[in-house]
Amino acid sequence: VQKIMRGLNRSRMLHANPSHIHNDSFHKKSQEHTEDTHSRVVLAPSILYLSLFLSASIAFGIGWTSRIALVVSNFEEKMDLEPASSPKSPLVVKKSALSVSTFNESFEVLFGAYIDETPHSDQEDAEIEANEPTPALPVPQVISGKTVPLTRYTWEEFPAPGSAEGNTVHIDRSTSGNVATQPKHDNTKPMISFVTANSSSNDVAEETAFEDEEVHLPSGQHLLIDIRHVSPSFLNSQHALATAMITLINESELTLLSYHCHSLVPVGVSCAGVLLESHIAFHTWPTEGVITLDLFTCGAKPLIPIVGSIERLFAVPPTLEERLAYGGKLNGNPLETSMVWSHKLRGFREEFSEGYDSMDNPLDYGLGHEVLNRLTFDLKDEVVSTATKFQHVDIFDVMEVPFRSYAFYQKSIARADDEITDSYEYCHPELFKPDRVLYLGGVLQSSFLGDAPYHEALVHPVMIAHHNPRRVAIIGGGEGATLREVLKHNTVEEVVMIDIDEELISLAKEHLKEWNDCSDLIDSNVQSCFDHPKASIYFCDAMKWFIDRFNDKSNDEMKFDVIIMDALDPNDAVDIVDELYTNTTFLQSLYNGLHDDGAFIVQLGEAPRLKSPPDEYGSFQNRARVIHTLESLGMETMHPYAEGHSGFFAPWTYLGAFRDGSMRSTWYRNPTEVDLQIEQRIFKTKSGSNPLRYFDGTSMQNYQIPPKSFEAIQCLIRPVECSVSNTESTRRVYSPFYERRFSYAKSARSKQASYNLDDVNTSDEELMKITDRSGKMDFRRKSYSSSLLFSRGLIGDVSNGPNTKAVVTRKVTTSV
Repeated sequence: VQKIMRGLNRSRMLHANPSHIHNDSFHKKSQEHTEDTHSRVVLAPSILYLSLFLSASIAFGIGWTSRIALVVSNFEEKMDLEPASSPKSPLVVKKSALSVSTFNESFEVLFGAYIDETPHSDQEDAEIEANEPTPALPVPQVISGKTVPLTRYTWEEFPAPGSAEGNTVHIDRSTSGNVATQPKHDNTKPMISFVTANSSSNDVAEETAFEDEEVHLPSGQHLLIDIRHVSPSFLNSQHALATAMITLINESELTLLSYHCHSLVPVGVSCAGVLLESHIAFHTWPTEGVITLDLFTCGAKPLIPIVGSIERLFAVPPTLEERLAYGGKLNGNPLETSMVWSHKLRGFREEFSEGYDSMDNPLDYGLGHEVLNRLTFDLKDEVVSTATKFQHVDIFDVMEVPFRSYAFYQKSIARADDEITDSYEYCHPELFKPDRVLYLGGVLQSSFLGDAPYHEALVHPVMIAHHNPRRVAIIGGGEGATLREVLKHNTVEEVVMIDIDEELISLAKEHLKEWNDCSDLIDSNVQSCFDHPKASIYFCDAMKWFIDRFNDKSNDEMKFDVIIMDALDPNDAVDIVDELYTNTTFLQSLYNGLHDDGAFIVQLGEAPRLKSPPDEYGSFQNRARVIHTLESLGMETMHPYAEGHSGFFAPWTYLGAFRDGSMRSTWYRNPTEVDLQIEQRIFKTKSGSNPLRYFDGTSMQNYQIPPKSFEAIQCLIRPVECSVSNTESTRRVYSPFYERRFSYAKSARSKQASYNLDDVNTSDEELMKITDRSGKMDFRRKSYSSSLLFSRGLIGDVSNGPNTKAVVTRKVTTSV
């Protein structure tokens, strides 16, 4: 600009005095400015002003953008990422110290102090005032002896009209307990924050962050929990909820890196916590008294044991004032807190864990699928979960509609000062108790609701058929219910029970008292059946016990009238199961251990279906093997039967095998004869109640007829027995096909007096219609006598009563 101005002045001087052009002195001076006069630039003022404005704008934009970038990137603090000693180790993050006050000052300088100028109504002001933040939320602490690896934290919060307050708290890595807590901020302005622990604690963590690093598979555990009828004041308190969350994390030995909570408008709290293992989150509805919580971890430490801690910390009952304020009810519901929960295994184990088998993991098998995974239970309480020397034992109390009502259960356990103490539920609490289930190795073994049907069906049909059972052996039956049913027979003089798991029996005494309660029997003066004077308990391997004593047939003094095997199911994926059901030496010792008129009882697992393959080729091969082995050993008559109310997910099957074929006559007694035998045989009770809750003559009549599915699978493997005239040469000892027709023929004989004896002109084809598609004799179609059926060869001669020579056949060929 100066050069331009000098050029302009020189031009004016030349125009004013032209004579100076040839002046030498002037020429010399002009030589000094030759460079200035070679070129001339003329600029308009607008161009000059525009250039100045653009330069200033670019400078200002670069500076402002740089400042924004520093804040948005959380003041990166010149973070250096350095690899750990091993090239395969995770990166270790080094951070320089940056105080919270430094960030707050920077934020205030950059944006200025924020003043809320948004107009609020009086109600909104009252709601915001009511939700003023509590001082200093609790701080997560590092568990003693646990190393917390370094982490990088990034946080961006967005405007949320429903949030009145937000707080973030970070773990205290230092020994002094320093922690950075975000100050209160308004819900209508976005806030960006970055908080670090002090550098000294990070330096220590850097050295040991990955020393004890365990391998984490892409899998985890997930707890989902819903709690209702909780104190509204507790559910609306950030401080109380945060304290409960941190206490839970500490008791669970997890590590909470940070958590963030929002108080909502008008009421409610939402919190989310970041765990070293994964996360925890919950949301509350104070006016409804409800909180929902979920906890996910990717470690191997089980989460189910902390369910009780969650209930204790978060299921806070309403105070007396809250009860009165709601008229004794919260949102129309009783004020007793209740919790439903679900535990799920997440992720992929089979693909990343070599040798993993879900059948070996109770949480991924029966117990997990049938109890833990389900949120449909109104009540699900863990009674005990422990591992004995031989197996894992889990006992739960569960309640599910329609089998039990939680509302009725609450009435049955009401306090004495409540108004419902005159209700039927309160007067008969035993009818509304939760169902208690026993799982061994993750497999359902017994339940409170299915106890009587299962164990009475296992014991009494065969023992009632035996004319005088005095000495009985039980293999397994650790819960004590089989022993309880055997001791009800007044003919029994001694019961020998062999179970390898002594710890299981101790747990049964404490937690399954109903299963082994003998206190109500007239001849008993003990509480537990395990302490009954007639009972001898051996804690050893039952297989070895029998083989050592009955490997030959010479030990007559110790033989038994009845042997009951109440062990694991034949299709359980356990090594010992194959030995129990297929070891010929063991089964031979059981046969040798019976008197000549002895009987053997064994449970055979889930009943087959009509379209199931033969047991020999399906998953129940052990069932087929034990039946074939008993038949080959010399059992003269064998009777499969099923019970559909045992508390399992399918009808359950049993097998009664007799060494003496004459026992068929007592097995097929009519209901009245069975009821009379029960009256004469079974001990009465001190309370006067019926000693048998399920078994009677009518149920025995059901057991006399083998399930149709047993006949179906037998006809698949032995079609000849089902398609030709069934004679003594073709019938085997075990023949559900034969037994079903024999039982129906016996029913026809008992009703023959009421039928027409002279209808001899009916064709064989029409006579065959007497037996319907299920094999059942259909007397509604037409009246026929047993003599007519016998004369046509459709049934055997049963005039002398049931015997092993009676034959029932079909004359038409059945396509199989």
